[in-house]
Amino acid sequence: MSFEMIALMMFASMMLMLMTGQRVFAGIGFVAVMSAMLLWGDGGVEIAFTASMKLMKWYPLLTLPLFIYMGFILSESGIADDLYKMFHVWMGGLNGGLAIGTIGLMVLISAMNGLSVAGMAIGATIALPELLKRGYDKRMISGVVQAGSSLGILVPPSVVLVLYAMIARQPVGKLWLAGVIPGLMMATMFIVYIAIRCKINPTLGPPLSKEERDVPMAEKLRLLQAGMLPLIIFFVMMFPFVKGWTSLVESSAVGAATATIAAIAKRRLTKVVFENTVRQTLNISAMFMWIILAALAFGAVFDGVGAVKAIKSFFLDGLGLSRWEVLILMQLSFLLMGTFLDDTAMLVIVAPLYVPLVGALGFDLIWYGILYTITSQIAYMTPPFGYNLFLMRAMAPPEITLKDIYMSIIPFVGVMLLALLTVIVFPQIALWLPGLVYGN
Repeated sequence: MSFEMIALMMFASMMLMLMTGQRVFAGIGFVAVMSAMLLWGDGGVEIAFTASMKLMKWYPLLTLPLFIYMGFILSESGIADDLYKMFHVWMGGLNGGLAIGTIGLMVLISAMNGLSVAGMAIGATIALPELLKRGYDKRMISGVVQAGSSLGILVPPSVVLVLYAMIARQPVGKLWLAGVIPGLMMATMFIVYIAIRCKINPTLGPPLSKEERDVPMAEKLRLLQAGMLPLIIFFVMMFPFVKGWTSLVESSAVGAATATIAAIAKRRLTKVVFENTVRQTLNISAMFMWIILAALAFGAVFDGVGAVKAIKSFFLDGLGLSRWEVLILMQLSFLLMGTFLDDTAMLVIVAPLYVPLVGALGFDLIWYGILYTITSQIAYMTPPFGYNLFLMRAMAPPEITLKDIYMSIIPFVGVMLLALLTVIVFPQIALWLPGLVYGN
């Protein structure tokens, strides 16, 4: 049997396992180990063992539980509530001001947590009821919460970029810095769209009444101080790292410790908050560890049979495609898979194929990591089975129907496609900051 046929059978077997409803790491890991044993006998088991040792020796992986812990302790202690109150008071007087404030809230939540699910949960439970109560259009705010929460996998400290770094063997710090400007650019594009749309049609996002805006300046300043706390924590964590005073792992420890101290100082670190934080941190960290292990094992076998070279030859020589056409096909496949898979599953499934191929085609793997992440954000909101669509349906009140949720994301997906195209055409948007900090 040719190596090309072996690679095709491995990929088909993996997809079949996932369609049975197996957990992602179990399906992929099973195909990896069984393929290795069939190809190389009992010694093939060593491939999975070697992958596990590689995982355990990867020092930057320690950042994963620390950043997840930091996000949950700030979320569980209610500091996210303070953020929304700050935006509510300071921006409520503008047309669409609360929706713009919600995007700002999502950016800050992303900088605290690194997961889109956290932003979705906070947006749906805190911002959504307030916006509905104040007469905002339900389709507008549904799109705002979904689009804003997707920033969690792009703005550092993105957990998904940690996973990509492990699989692509790229520095996590460079990937995080590469996500800063595209993430802020996309958030700004969302804000501009909301402002223009609500300026044209004020009924979509009416300003707060004069009575609600009549808040004493002392109270405004108090809320501003409380809302700035996450920014201070992020600055305390990232500034020493950017200056080269601390390593990435040390910075994550500083962030976790600072967040804990902030919760204690505000007298919100109760036993229940701490237990919930630790439990959720362990659950998510263990899930990612298993997924990374399965991806490494599958990638080792897949690469070992020469699949990457065969696929590169097929696209470039067999089909006569240019490297840019191959890149576009990859992005389109992400959009397709995103209709029924989450970002982690997509990365694990295609990483053994795409990441080496991207490198072989001569593209920058840091830049491609940002392209993958933006495409995943878009796929999250693509009907019929976009991940964020069903999260929103589960969390939204009954008056927001599934049709409303589907219709709400159309303009925001358009904005995100424009952002993706911009980063493809101008790679330095993603590469300038890592080059500035780390040097070219």
